Amino acid sequence: MGLGPPPALSAPKGAAAFSDTLSVLGTLTPMNTLGLVLLLVHVLGFSALLGGLLVQVRDPEKKVNALMRDGVGTAFVAGIGLVGVLEAGDSAVAHDKIGVKFAITLVLLVLIMMNLRKPRIPNGLYWALLAMTVLNIVLALFWNAKHGY
Repeated sequence: MGLGPPPALSAPKGAAAFSDTLSVLGTLTPMNTLGLVLLLVHVLGFSALLGGLLVQVRDPEKKVNALMRDGVGTAFVAGIGLVGVLEAGDSAVAHDKIGVKFAITLVLLVLIMMNLRKPRIPNGLYWALLAMTVLNIVLALFWNAKHGY
């Protein structure tokens, strides 16, 4: 028999995963912390943009609201900051993914700012804004994903 506790008394797998998470949090550098904060702000920006779009999905007349404006602006600026943090690091940067996401977000930003003061926007523009927002989120999740699902 080997040394150590019997299999029935060993720590569950969830506890090991939690312990691994704590060990990662204990080794955060200021640059990693900045990257995580920028990522959180970026995700919150896209969440606000998507929320601003979805809140009026049933309305017959669509318009650009403040939530959409603030969300796309926040996501754009935080995304640029994220690229700066990634470029300053040692790991490889997916420039193709960043370029595509930058282009989509820039188009979203321009279209939203151009239509900000208009009393309504065409339904086609609304659905295009919604589609580009969802596409940007899908690209972020599935293109060169770092998570292991």
